[in-house]
Amino acid sequence: MSAKALIRTAGEIPGVMLRGHPMAFLVTGEHTRHTSMFDWTIPAGFATGRHVHRVQEETFFLLEGECVWHVGEETVRATRGTFLFIPPGVPHDITNVSDKPARVLMTVSPPGHERYFEELAELAARGAPDPDALSALRDRYDTDQLSTLTTRA
Repeated sequence: MSAKALIRTAGEIPGVMLRGHPMAFLVTGEHTRHTSMFDWTIPAGFATGRHVHRVQEETFFLLEGECVWHVGEETVRATRGTFLFIPPGVPHDITNVSDKPARVLMTVSPPGHERYFEELAELAARGAPDPDALSALRDRYDTDQLSTLTTRA
């Protein structure tokens, strides 16, 4: 890995589509040893389900919308400008509680979680993912799912 700045303009940012909304990969393990960064548009009503990471730490900065995080024993009703740091081992979930998409700036350290999102997008593109395939994907990428992934009706 060479010491070179990474500069991208809006039309040059790679990423994936998840549930019809973009997740832009701002910086990935291809560029750094320390963190991945994503601009994630979370669909209205989407919920990740409660999960925990054994190694990864995550940060979230809410750019637009309204989300609820359950982090450990705390419930955070987040609006624009809310920041969360979630260390390894802390169970958490994210729900977009509004009827509009929300956007978060998200980091995952160490890097590499972009591969999880790439594989998830591939599974989702084929229809509702097979639960066993989804479980195997989560196992490979340091995610222990504690409750089901749900979406508000």
